[in-house]
Amino acid sequence: MTDDYDGPILEIENLSISFFTRLREIPAVMDFSVTVMPGEAVGLVGESGCGKSTVALGVMQDLGKNGRIVGGSIKFKGRDLSLMSAEELRDIRGSEIAMIYQEPMASLNPAMKIGKQLMEVPIVHKGVSNEDAYARALQVVTDVKLPDPKRMLDSYPHQLSGGQQQRIVIAMALMAEPSLLILDEPTTALDVTVEAAVVELVKELGKKYGTSMLFISHNLGLVLETCDRLCVMYSGEAVETGSIEAVFDHMQHPYTQALFRSIPLPGADKNARPLVAIPGNFPLPHERPPGCNFGPRCDYFEAGRCDASDIPMSPAEGDRHASRCLRFTEIDWNAPIGHGQTVEKPQPGPVVLKMENLRKYYEVAANALFGSTGEKKVVKANESLSFEARESETLAIVGESGCGKSTFAKVLMGLETATDGRILLDNREIQDIPIEARDTGTIADVQMVFQNPFDTLNPSMTVGRQIIRALEVFGVGSSDTERRDRMLKLLDLVKLPRAFADRMPRQLSGGQKQRVGIARAFAGDARIVVADEPVSALDVSVQAAVTDLLMEIQREHKTTLLFISHDLSIVRYLSDRVMVMYLGHVVELGTTDQVFAPPYHPYTEALLSAVPIADTSIEKQHIVLEGDIPSAMNPPSGCPFQTRCRWKSQVPGGLCETEIPPIKTLSHGHQIKCHLSDGQLNEMEPVIKIAAE
Repeated sequence: MTDDYDGPILEIENLSISFFTRLREIPAVMDFSVTVMPGEAVGLVGESGCGKSTVALGVMQDLGKNGRIVGGSIKFKGRDLSLMSAEELRDIRGSEIAMIYQEPMASLNPAMKIGKQLMEVPIVHKGVSNEDAYARALQVVTDVKLPDPKRMLDSYPHQLSGGQQQRIVIAMALMAEPSLLILDEPTTALDVTVEAAVVELVKELGKKYGTSMLFISHNLGLVLETCDRLCVMYSGEAVETGSIEAVFDHMQHPYTQALFRSIPLPGADKNARPLVAIPGNFPLPHERPPGCNFGPRCDYFEAGRCDASDIPMSPAEGDRHASRCLRFTEIDWNAPIGHGQTVEKPQPGPVVLKMENLRKYYEVAANALFGSTGEKKVVKANESLSFEARESETLAIVGESGCGKSTFAKVLMGLETATDGRILLDNREIQDIPIEARDTGTIADVQMVFQNPFDTLNPSMTVGRQIIRALEVFGVGSSDTERRDRMLKLLDLVKLPRAFADRMPRQLSGGQKQRVGIARAFAGDARIVVADEPVSALDVSVQAAVTDLLMEIQREHKTTLLFISHDLSIVRYLSDRVMVMYLGHVVELGTTDQVFAPPYHPYTEALLSAVPIADTSIEKQHIVLEGDIPSAMNPPSGCPFQTRCRWKSQVPGGLCETEIPPIKTLSHGHQIKCHLSDGQLNEMEPVIKIAAE
């Protein structure tokens, strides 16, 4: 700690922040209070648009020209930040309070070497010499576990992977040993294994430097793993605060309960125990309802009471536990959850899609940056992929970025052609037919739902027109009237009001845009839909609704769903079979139950350990992978995973480093590509255990 102050590090009391436009005042945060004690980590959880980041910007006193604090106070170590001069604030920012943003490149100067950027912090804030600043930079880069620290300091930001850039940003934030660290969704853009390592790092460094933290996230599992206390926000207000145990195990607000019902925890089953999506939509700041903001979406709403006047925070049982609900003492929180409607599991039909030894290589100049005509390097994006997918089946394809998931999707879609191997769609080979040479039927049969709904819609065309355009391309309907009817039915199918046909994409929320993308993919009665991370850009409550929608359409149309994702909780909930990829290879393939229980491929084991689970009764084996994924341009010899594998020492004779492992078929068609013996594989412990009561 930088001084002997022992009161709360951060004390926010009844804070209200508004943004002013020419037309109106838009209240973004209202009557918000939270306290962060020395050495404490507090999680701020809620959906996008609830005001989490506005609170953080309020603490940094960085609300721009339009934003103003219109009520309450923010005190840092007992001093009111809004009463400080610009100079005092400049001294505190970066040295006493540091912030880590979601996108690491937003905090790094692309034209400046990492070392110089890190050295600036102690030179500016502490006035130290260049030598001391360099020594400090070297120490911090070692602290954040980056390989070859000296080389790192001598690199430019673009020469580092996303995970490495984020570690540098964390190092930069810690350079001046701040008392308070604000983390705004710091791992959203990272892979789960990298996320696990970064979270572990933040916890370790928090302890080492005694730093207090305000951790902003929409991922409840991540907050459970990193924080001591939790504050749940909804539409600009804190609705529940308390210790992690109190809020997770004895929740006292209907919104907190609704959030937990919409995330796939172990035990959720898409057929027997479907997720329950929160009904309705998030209110816009200038359209909030009277009384309780959550009222219109709440199961326990009582007219004339819940909408009569503003609702204050009231203390609940337990350590600093409070809820903004009039009825929380009357609700039976232990009542069994009214699950979504149970449906019968569809039986997989005949094989629709078959891949045999598919390979996709790219040739790049070894010195591509400088346009050299010298030697060529081969990037092996996909190595001998073989699998089949049946009608009505969901096959999940899992792996970190750079493992070849999206490359294979591009080859299947015809955006790329295969280097070798075969793709059979209904026994017709399509691997060599680029999309422009495919017939309308094939194009309509294989469709894709993309990760980011914002990039896939034409901003200057109405929603209805975009779907009708797809119908025209697929040759559906013989007249404009027929196509318009079909478009309206597609809007019904994705549960959007028909009035949305005349709306522009900018008038839709992220979840609504993703539904338009799904409607468009199903316009030609697609047989196979490749869903590339379709819910990762959406809020938790919207995720449940969109995944349920995909399942419902699949049941109705017998669609084959190829679900590409790195979120294993959603995969466990949705998929029938799982294919795990690493650096272009399929390392494990089996039913969902086979892949989520031992024996595992060592990579699958690490992936499962890295998934944050929002359940206090879960015990996980703790496996953090060392290092980053090797480059596909320069893959390691032998087994692609050997550079990060904790089991490598169990295999005699250096086999892992010299030979690509064979594919072993264990019981019931479960495949693992590994040198470990059957005996060693069978001795593996489960990674995820539900603790005994």
